[in-house]
Amino acid sequence: MKFNSTDEYIATDDLRLAVNAAITLERPLLVKGEPGTGKTMLAEQLAQSLNMRLIPWHIKSTTRAHQGLYEYDAVSRLRDSQLGVVGVNDISNYIIKGKLWEAFESDEQVVLLIDEIDKADIEFPNDLLLELDRMEFYVYETQQQVKAKKRPIVIITSNNEKDLPDAFLRRCFFHYISFPDRKTMKDIVQVHFPNIKEELVQEALEVFFDVRKVPGIKKKPSTSELVDWIKLLMADDISEDLLRERDPTKAIPPLAGALVKNEQDVQLLEKLAFMARRGG
Repeated sequence: MKFNSTDEYIATDDLRLAVNAAITLERPLLVKGEPGTGKTMLAEQLAQSLNMRLIPWHIKSTTRAHQGLYEYDAVSRLRDSQLGVVGVNDISNYIIKGKLWEAFESDEQVVLLIDEIDKADIEFPNDLLLELDRMEFYVYETQQQVKAKKRPIVIITSNNEKDLPDAFLRRCFFHYISFPDRKTMKDIVQVHFPNIKEELVQEALEVFFDVRKVPGIKKKPSTSELVDWIKLLMADDISEDLLRERDPTKAIPPLAGALVKNEQDVQLLEKLAFMARRGG
């Protein structure tokens, strides 16, 4: 059972090695990298390539670890008891299964995605240490032990917004997705747009990497933003000749709203264009 690139996802050699190492070690794979470098898509494509079901758990700032296991809906039970609903004495009717429980009870091995774990509070990873390590947990309300029938392949993503606890890191296999180089980025574009003209790809990549290299830019455009931008260029039939122009007084590329996502960076590019005009 080995993971490779798919028709929709270009995986570098080191990423493939990391995924397969985590599978062999039966450890969660912790994936970090810039937003838009394909961390979430990795789990989706891994599940597709191994013909497994994906169970995604997207983490928010309000998410608590126990929600991944289960929740006991005491409010609904109280309301039903007041209304005389049948089955109110069976507490299991008010246990809401979480994503980990869903993965653990699956008869087939699944891929479990814990997406953007760094959005939660600092105790969130520690609260899942035992469950991810032993692949089991206890339901106190029903006195039930839930144990994984088939150990899921666990992919955990992080945008590196906060440090994760050392105890949690020790239980993971770690991989940082470096930003794709020009050749890899070209391959990614070809996957999304197989019939795109070679010249358009070359000029679009030149502009894209030039924008990323602008000193002081706050939000560098990502892979997903490049794909969106090229899609717009093709839809509006923007020629490679227009992109090939290197007029320093026109620092903002066409349809820049797909690449530049805040007013500070727009103002920075406009300032560079103004300075170029003054210098000219």
